[in-house]
Amino acid sequence: MQRIKPRKRRLITRPDVGSYWISFSDMLSSLLLVFILAVFFSIYQYFSLLDIKTQELNEQQAELDRTQITLAQKEKDLETAQVTLMGKEEEVASIQIQLQKQEEDLHAAQTALKTKEEEQATLQIQLLAQQDALASQEILLNNQQRQIDELLGVRTDIIRELSQSFAANNIAVKVNTATGDIVLDSQLMFETGSDVISAAGQAELSKLIPVYLSVLLRPEYKPYVAEVTVVGHTDSKGSYLFNLELSQNRALKVATYCLQLPQLTGEQLQLLQEIITAKGRSFSDRIMNPDGTENMDASRRVEIQFRLKDSEMIQKMNDILKTR
Repeated sequence: MQRIKPRKRRLITRPDVGSYWISFSDMLSSLLLVFILAVFFSIYQYFSLLDIKTQELNEQQAELDRTQITLAQKEKDLETAQVTLMGKEEEVASIQIQLQKQEEDLHAAQTALKTKEEEQATLQIQLLAQQDALASQEILLNNQQRQIDELLGVRTDIIRELSQSFAANNIAVKVNTATGDIVLDSQLMFETGSDVISAAGQAELSKLIPVYLSVLLRPEYKPYVAEVTVVGHTDSKGSYLFNLELSQNRALKVATYCLQLPQLTGEQLQLLQEIITAKGRSFSDRIMNPDGTENMDASRRVEIQFRLKDSEMIQKMNDILKTR
C-alpha cells in the first residue's frame, strides 16, 4: 500500500499565533499514522481471522465430507436392511400362511379326532354287546370244535383201529400210518408170472378181510367210506403191457375172492359190492433201494386202500358250521 505523504504546509508565522499550526499538523499526521496502523491491524486481524475461519471451514468441510460418506454408507446399509426386512416380511407372511394352514389342519384333525372318539365309544358299546354274545356261544363253539376235530380225525381213528384189530387177531400185516394202506406180499399171494391166488394167499385173505371190513364198516366210519381199492403192482421184468395185464388180473382176483368170503355177513357183502374196485399199475410205482436200484420183491405187491367221502365230510362240517 502506497504510503500517503503529508503535504507540507507553509508555516505562517504570526506573531499572535506562534507555532500553533506546526503542532496541529504533527498531531494530524500522528493521528493519520495511528489510523493507518489501525487499518493495517484490522486488515491483519481480518486476514488472520479469515485464515482461521477458512481452516475451520475446511475442517468442517472435511468433517462434513466424512459425515456424508458415513451417511451414504448408512443409507446403503439402510437400503440393505430394508431389502432384508422386505425378505423377512415375506418370510413372516409365508410363515403366517403356513401357521394358518396348520391351524386349519389342526382344527380338522381335532374334528376328526372327536368323530373317531364318538365312533370308538359306539364301537366299545357294540364290542361289549358282542362279548356278551360270544360268552353265551362259547360253550356251543367248543362243542362244535370237538365235533369238527372228531370228523377230521376219522382217517386217523380208522388207521389206529385197523392196527389194533390186526394185532389182536395175530395178523402180521402192516398198516401205513399216513394213508391206511395195507400191503400184501405178492410172493405169498401168487406164483411168479401167475394171477392165481395161492393157498397161503387165500388163507391170509380169509383172516385179514373180515377184520379189515369189521373196522372199516363200523357205524361211526361207514358213512364216510367212499371206496375200497385193490391195487396190483409188478416189478419191471417184462413189458409194461404184460405187467399191466398181470397186475390188473391179480387185483381183480383178490377183489373177487374178497366178495366170495363166507365169513362176511350179508350187510358187509352188500356194502363191499358198492365200494370195492380193482386196478393194475404195472411197474409204474416201483419200490427202490437206498442205492437207487429196484427192489424187485417189494415192487411185486398187492395193496388194499380205502378212500373217504370228501363231499360227505365237507357237508358234515358245513352242517356243524351253520349252527355257529
